[in-house]
Amino acid sequence: MSGHSKWHNIQKTKGAQDAKRAASFTKIAKEMIVAVKEGGSADPNNNSRLATVITKARAANMPNDNIKRVLEKAAGAGSGENYESITYEGYGPGGVAVLVEAMTDNRNRTAGSVRHHFDKFGGNMGASGCVSWSFDRKGVLVIDNEDEDYEEDTVMMDAMDSGADDFEAEESCFTIYTSPDDFNAVADALTAKGYKFASAQLEMVPQNYQKLDKEEDKTNMEKMLDLFEDDDDVQNVWHNWERD
Repeated sequence: MSGHSKWHNIQKTKGAQDAKRAASFTKIAKEMIVAVKEGGSADPNNNSRLATVITKARAANMPNDNIKRVLEKAAGAGSGENYESITYEGYGPGGVAVLVEAMTDNRNRTAGSVRHHFDKFGGNMGASGCVSWSFDRKGVLVIDNEDEDYEEDTVMMDAMDSGADDFEAEESCFTIYTSPDDFNAVADALTAKGYKFASAQLEMVPQNYQKLDKEEDKTNMEKMLDLFEDDDDVQNVWHNWERD
């Protein structure tokens, strides 16, 4: 794994999501609805994709009542939503690789918006496959250790005993990596050991990170990411920018 801090890379994005919690919950609810429709069950025990989204929801502090309501809606015959998942690829300022995961009921609207977001701050949307080759899909579990409640060796052993593939210790957190197929099992095992997650989801993890030297590029990259985060159709944005 890269020695650069993945958590450091998403901290600012997470802060923005926390400030707009309702919007964040809406996006997670959309993921649940799609997971139920595609998985054919509103029971996470019989739908691994749904179980993954519920783990993400709980890490984001989505109330159990909200989760229950979304599942009841998704299981109802009249829920009506007809979303499809689309991934867009492109480049940000300075050639930063960017992946945008969207869920939409209007492909033309979403493609136009995503292209606009890329163009507005000096990036450009590329063809399918132009940057995805430089990312790996992994389960990523982040445990906050800002208060130093955990010992590194203990967390590492617990993670590896639970089936994790890799472990990184940062200054204020631990990041645990799994294969996508093992994500739910590892998350459940660590939860059973009493751990709580600051973030828990399947992510596109960059194989290498890129720094931006120009202040203008840094500013434009931040603004571009903000546009994507504020777009209702955009679920996740992954990139290989290494913030200072």
